[in-house]
Amino acid sequence: MPIPIHLQFIDLSYKIKYVPRQKKSGTMSQILRMDCSVVGVQEERTIIEGITGMVSPGEVLAILGPSGSGKSTLLNIISGRLQSRHGGAVLANGKRLTRAEIKRIGFVAQDDVLYPHLTVRETLVFAALLRLPRTMGKEEKVMAAEKVMVELGLEKCSETIVGNAYVRGVSGGERRRVSIGKEVLVDPSVMVLDEPTSGLDATAAQRVVKGLGREAKEKGRGVVMAVHQPASQAYQMFDLVMVMSAEGKCVYFGKGFEAMEYFEKLGFVPGFQLNPADFMLDLANGIAHGDNHGDPSSVKQTLVTSYNKTLAPKVKECINATLTRDAVQTETISSNNNKKEEEMQNKKKKKDYCNISWLSQFTILFHRSLKERRHESFSSLRIFQVLATAILAGLMWWHSNINNIQDRLGLLFFITIFLGVFASFNSVFTFPQDRPIFIKERSSGMYSLSSYFMARMVGDLPMELLLPTVFVLVVYWMAGLRPEFGAFMLTLALLLGYVLVAQGLGLALGAIIMDAKQASTMATVTMLAFLLTGGFYVQNLPAGMVWLKYASFTFYCFRLLIGVQYKQSEITRLGLGQGQGRKNDSSDIVGEVEEVGVIASVVALVVMFVGYRILAYVALRRIKI
Repeated sequence: MPIPIHLQFIDLSYKIKYVPRQKKSGTMSQILRMDCSVVGVQEERTIIEGITGMVSPGEVLAILGPSGSGKSTLLNIISGRLQSRHGGAVLANGKRLTRAEIKRIGFVAQDDVLYPHLTVRETLVFAALLRLPRTMGKEEKVMAAEKVMVELGLEKCSETIVGNAYVRGVSGGERRRVSIGKEVLVDPSVMVLDEPTSGLDATAAQRVVKGLGREAKEKGRGVVMAVHQPASQAYQMFDLVMVMSAEGKCVYFGKGFEAMEYFEKLGFVPGFQLNPADFMLDLANGIAHGDNHGDPSSVKQTLVTSYNKTLAPKVKECINATLTRDAVQTETISSNNNKKEEEMQNKKKKKDYCNISWLSQFTILFHRSLKERRHESFSSLRIFQVLATAILAGLMWWHSNINNIQDRLGLLFFITIFLGVFASFNSVFTFPQDRPIFIKERSSGMYSLSSYFMARMVGDLPMELLLPTVFVLVVYWMAGLRPEFGAFMLTLALLLGYVLVAQGLGLALGAIIMDAKQASTMATVTMLAFLLTGGFYVQNLPAGMVWLKYASFTFYCFRLLIGVQYKQSEITRLGLGQGQGRKNDSSDIVGEVEEVGVIASVVALVVMFVGYRILAYVALRRIKI
């Protein structure tokens, strides 16, 4: 059973600052003067104001209001995700929210943040393994996930992938229940849900609300949910109802069955039989039924004024009475648990707190990464891309002659181009795509950043290296490169290391920018600069740009490839060394292999391999959760 939490929120407000867009009219000089006059001028917009309410164990509080009324902002504040950035206070058992209480509040966002290629069972089992305490064995955690599936009616679709807008999977209602199930697993004291019935039909929505209500009553769990337009049957399951106007102000808070009577006393009566939720949403928008009550602004003003005079004082009195009556009973349990958790946190001396050891986190996340990413890494389109390019290149350079320097060097540089671009562009989307799930799971304390990062790095190795290995196997022997097995293995090892360095560049850019389109654009520009300075197209760079080639991993990889394919004796025999007779323009390229030694090139690639990943890790640490 969850630890009982009486949640109170008093006089909550939230404002944002923004620079308004000015309507431009008049002559050009007037527009320019107007633009200069408003530079840096900010205005303040109120999202919510004066919101007070409470929810006790076993109660379901529904927050109604039109789009843009601040429901999602209110839920974020209540769940502790906007701490120190709002006015008013959120209390748990009479005290301000601490990290321990926030951990006991389950939060389900409006959008389903799930891995699309995992099945329903895999999603819940991985969540159970990560979130349930280490005192439970693996079998117990798996059984807990199975129990949640039964409670939420997900047994029939347990082996179906979750899916998303682009991947066919379970239905919208089932996907919503999976999101709820991930939070129910940890038996939270309070569940906060943002639009849990959004996009569902009436039957599916009623099933979700009914399940939440049953869980609240049986487990003594408080439930707070924002609902846009619930059906009448769903409305009857709400113990408490809060109605918010479009301006973010409260117009009603109280028992669900008393709402209609309250509005009738104010003279707002529907002219025909109407769903109470629909009627109150109309009022929140300023639309009054029956007699003419004036324009929408006057209707909303009447409702807000009445609430502030009559209901708000009663709500605050009720909150004070609850604090006095119940704080002593629940304080002992909560404070003891808080002290234990704080002591453990002080002993660990770390910011992140998780239920299982670092090694367990790494193992579970590594396993999950392999299962999720195998579909993307080994998609039929990606396999076709690699094989088609390898076969085409093999045919173009079919059994090339070692004495044909121009063609042979062109092949080596093409290989570096393809593998560098392939690896960097595949990895640049990794963290931007993972960001919603990463933030959601990190904010829930599921794992530490280091365990997630290392699991992704290690888990990506087989995914990122298998297809490049196939590419090298095909191209190397079709093109007739140096046939010695040692030369082949050196070439393969060098190119796989090069792939990992290019992957690191993509990871770093993706983590720093965290926008897929912008990061891919930066990857394009960076790779283009590295390729141009790689040593094949231009040998004599301008003095101000020479440094760029030493920052290019393509520069080092290309020179190492030349060193593997051309021995010193062959360079001398072919007359391609520096200061010797030159047979063609390629002699400059081969001759410059001695410009940077083998050890220096290897060290440079190792430094870049490590450095890019450190940049990515530091960038991830800056993400606010």
